[in-house]
Amino acid sequence: MELRVLQYFLAVTREQSISGAAESLHLSQPTLSRQLKEMEEELGKQLLIRGNRRITLTEEGMILRKRAEEIIALVKKAEDEISLSDENIAGDITVGAGETDGVRFLTRAAQAMQKDHPLVHFHIISGDKVTVTESMDKGLIDFGLFFGEIDTAKYEYIRLPYKDIWGILMRRDSPLAEKETISPEDLWDKPLIISRQAFHSLELQQFLQCETDKLNIVGTYNLLFNGSLMVDSGMGYALCLDNIINVSGDSSLCFKPFSPKLEAEMYIAWKKYQVLTKTAEKFLQKLQETL
Repeated sequence: MELRVLQYFLAVTREQSISGAAESLHLSQPTLSRQLKEMEEELGKQLLIRGNRRITLTEEGMILRKRAEEIIALVKKAEDEISLSDENIAGDITVGAGETDGVRFLTRAAQAMQKDHPLVHFHIISGDKVTVTESMDKGLIDFGLFFGEIDTAKYEYIRLPYKDIWGILMRRDSPLAEKETISPEDLWDKPLIISRQAFHSLELQQFLQCETDKLNIVGTYNLLFNGSLMVDSGMGYALCLDNIINVSGDSSLCFKPFSPKLEAEMYIAWKKYQVLTKTAEKFLQKLQETL
């Protein structure tokens, strides 16, 4: 399968029509149709459902679209890295991170680096631990910002001097809002909203002193902003980290920490045995200087 044909396929998925894609690619419609048909024959699967007005994807087509986007992104990343001259530090640094005030440590290092190397661009891709890990394993991002356990067999890491505090986000008119801190027993009979990271956190499960399947979990979230809307609508109490949602002023929400105190250590990690670009190595150096 040629890279060129994958780009043709992605153009069709964007335009949702053979004719529109052919025009954007400056190809004849029969040529494009033939290339796509040959790709389907090579894979032995139908990828496109050709309707009267628009193209839709089969299940196999949706899988290929996802993988094709990742392949194109990796090729672009490789081209950018190889094209940099030996004399200049330039290019992109991409970090996957969950929602945390600890991102400030990364931005300080990035800002310090850009003062010396203005051609460096810093990108943060938001996502929970599962999403960030998948992207880093595929080579789509350079670094991941993680809480909790690190798989030291797969990743190198630096521990950052910052800890987030676990607690509960709730409405100010909730019964538990009157308490200064929240104990495990307070939550056993309450409707809970949790993240995937919280669901898999051994520390959190041990703190709650209750098996996850025995809790009243009414909803889940990936990013806390959406979780906060669920809380604000009255669905339940969100298990989360502090300093992510603004609960000051006239906010209808408040945050209460756990008791006993439960903290999450923070790490910046990258794949073991991978060859870092000069730009990525320089960023790690700046990060250590910032710390």
